[in-house]
Amino acid sequence: MIYTIVGMIFIIIGLIFDFIGCLGLLRLPDVYNRLHASIKCVTLGTSSILFGLFLYKGFSPTGIKALLCILFLVLTAPVSAHVLARSAHKSGVKLCDESVCDKYQEDKDALS
Repeated sequence: MIYTIVGMIFIIIGLIFDFIGCLGLLRLPDVYNRLHASIKCVTLGTSSILFGLFLYKGFSPTGIKALLCILFLVLTAPVSAHVLARSAHKSGVKLCDESVCDKYQEDKDALS
């Protein structure tokens, strides 16, 4: 009974994170900020929803699959975000005017 309630709380928290991440995709100024919002949305929001599903279902096949999906998301989402940001920078996508620093450009200048 308590696992069901806690599972529902995790699902609601995950939905809130996903909603805020979607707002970030719409409102943020450039590719890099949008990418940051979407990856935080996936790792925190979707993982929280899947953990809530695990608490709700328990150690059933569905619960175990939810845990495996969390592991997959936590391992692959940051790597894919880094690859996308690096590819965007190498292809010449500019940062927004309000950006404070450009670490990729600093690394490129340091190697030259």
